[in-house]
Amino acid sequence: MSTIPVSSAVPVDRKRPMTKEERKVILASSAGTIFEWYDFYLYGALAAIIGAQFFSSFPEATRNVFALLAFAAGFLVRPFGALFFGRLGDLIGRKHTFLMTILIMGLSTFVVGLLPSYEAIGWMAPVALIVLRMLQGLALGGEYGGAVVYVAEHAPQGRRGYFTSWIQTTATLGLLLSLMVILGVRTLTGEDAFKDWGWRIPFLLSIILLGISVWIRLQMEESPAFKKMKEEGRQSKAPIAEAFGNWKNGKFALMALLGLVAGQAVVWYTGQFYALFFLQSILRVDMFSANVLIAWSLVLGTAGFVFFGSLSDRIGRKKIILAGCVLAAATYFPVFKAITAIANPTLNAAQQNTKVVIVADPHDCSFQFNPTGTAKFTSSCDISKALLARSSVNYSVQYQPGAIPAKVMIGSTEIASYEVAKLSGDATKATPAAFTKQVNDALAAAGYPAPGKPAEGIVKLDGFFDIFNSQAFPLVLILTYLVLLVTMVYGPIAAALVELFPTRIRYTGMSLPYHIGNGWFGGLMPATAFAMIAQTGDPYYGLWYPIVIALGTFVIGMLFVPENKDKDIFAEQGAR
Repeated sequence: MSTIPVSSAVPVDRKRPMTKEERKVILASSAGTIFEWYDFYLYGALAAIIGAQFFSSFPEATRNVFALLAFAAGFLVRPFGALFFGRLGDLIGRKHTFLMTILIMGLSTFVVGLLPSYEAIGWMAPVALIVLRMLQGLALGGEYGGAVVYVAEHAPQGRRGYFTSWIQTTATLGLLLSLMVILGVRTLTGEDAFKDWGWRIPFLLSIILLGISVWIRLQMEESPAFKKMKEEGRQSKAPIAEAFGNWKNGKFALMALLGLVAGQAVVWYTGQFYALFFLQSILRVDMFSANVLIAWSLVLGTAGFVFFGSLSDRIGRKKIILAGCVLAAATYFPVFKAITAIANPTLNAAQQNTKVVIVADPHDCSFQFNPTGTAKFTSSCDISKALLARSSVNYSVQYQPGAIPAKVMIGSTEIASYEVAKLSGDATKATPAAFTKQVNDALAAAGYPAPGKPAEGIVKLDGFFDIFNSQAFPLVLILTYLVLLVTMVYGPIAAALVELFPTRIRYTGMSLPYHIGNGWFGGLMPATAFAMIAQTGDPYYGLWYPIVIALGTFVIGMLFVPENKDKDIFAEQGAR
């Protein structure tokens, strides 16, 4: 095992190559974590197909809601996984704990590939699916903290940012791997076969990745910092209470959440997940083209994790993370407007040139925040806003007391909406199908792309290497810029979190704020952004969510978060 300096006075040679043992530690931790993220992202990418398999007794819209709700369950339980496995990691050790997390994650994913559909076993199928998703979320809640702490406690003094930055590449590489496997299997099986049974193959392939990961991790030794602490009998007997039950340690968890992780989370989700959502759901780019564009941006930008992690060893973690938050806040609006103009010029022109107004009673309209997908919005105003928001229409709301049902004004065309509670067989009144058709026809006449039909000039790729043209290549460069922002905030975050907490509660202390920030602040972004878009009628208004949180993190981080890049976590341990 490589020796670890125990004093910050020991000279740091940042140019020396890694030792064989150090490479082994990073490979073991990173490889397993890549595979865990691969498992987790598979479900998100295939949510619509999975919904058709396991929630087939419901209408299409409802089954998609339940499929996304099952996906969200994995995010919501991540903090509980952080508490459970973080406590175990501080009690029994880093190695054994995150060996457990990868077994749970890998086996849960493999079983999803074998799970019978609703048609075969009825209600037991969706129940089993949700249980497996929650197990995946719990395991992921423990995996990240274990991998980061293990690597950080092996890293030489003055190189923690560089060493832990390799772990930071794993989430992006896991996403990239899942996209590549899905695209490859879909191409080999064909679209119909993939929807029928081919979707199971990426899940089943995870057993190979699991075997490799477990074999690698079995070769690892316990963290030297934890081993020394255990030998000296200085372990915490109650890590959760010690980490969060008193202000002395609890304040660092609060600093980590609000001054570092919250901003990192929204920038991370905006640059990768929301960008993909924006391309597909807002700009109507087909799934293959959107995935290829994102995949290329990940290929080009992933090295930034290691670059900024290494840079943080020289100039500090906080400076780079907070600079990434400010850059994101300053550039999100022009960047996403540029993506629209290039990817779907027809939609962009319609948004700028066509005036659309909803005339409604103010009491008939609500804020459509629906993170679980189970809320029902049945008023005429809400129905109108939801329809226009799904169609990426730039509209405004004119409040007029007594305007029930609401009216949609598209240019000079006026269309009356309906209320679910007052639907009747009266042919003179609007029905859901008639209202939707009238609005879509009027939008098409005004220049908006017709639903279900390819828009003129929209970006479309025929293969993975079909990006070298005047439309796709600029998009790849813009998306790569978003990924570079991700690498700025995410590359140094692991070292920054590790350095905030002492060894005896480090696994627990850093895991909870990390997973609350990423699981809740980041995971709620799509639902929050859509609600903000529907409320205002501005397709870009949802970007205020990451912008405000990123700026809040910048202010709190500047005022309260200490810079610990030169902190010797081993000397601190000895002093304690």
